[in-house]
Amino acid sequence: MILPDTKNWTWVLERPCVECGFDADAIAFETVPERARDSATRIGAALSRADARVRPDETTWSVLEYGAHVRDVCRIFDTRLALMLAGDGVAPPAFENWDQDATAVADRYGEQDPATVADELSIAAESVAAAFAAVPAGSLELRGARSDGSLFTVTSLARYFLHDLVHHVHDVRG
Repeated sequence: MILPDTKNWTWVLERPCVECGFDADAIAFETVPERARDSATRIGAALSRADARVRPDETTWSVLEYGAHVRDVCRIFDTRLALMLAGDGVAPPAFENWDQDATAVADRYGEQDPATVADELSIAAESVAAAFAAVPAGSLELRGARSDGSLFTVTSLARYFLHDLVHHVHDVRG
């Protein structure tokens, strides 16, 4: 049984992730789009493995489940970035809450088709990468707020987003 992840992962903006090695401070904003594309490509390639549907143990997602999650992460962050860029620059827009674990169950991540997920991931990653690439330099400090009160700038949101992808590349390597 997969236990819900209740960690507040915003700590990855303050110190390197010991699991995957991601260091947010070392990430230049301009590199986020290409790094996101690269991570999505790596996860997409893992989805073609014969064992993509197999969980390595009962408490760890399969490659397929990670792929579907990362596809949805790309979609969510594309929406969040758009909200920030459309804001007034004064009051940070509030991001709709997203329960990744509930989504995984409700959308039956483990029952989806790996090839379809790979295609959808590629499209979603390209969309969010293009959106980050198009951010004007003067908009990098625009803010947004998660439902738990965590505040992000466009730059910190980009780094937080990228960690999710890089971390899951680490999870699916095999």
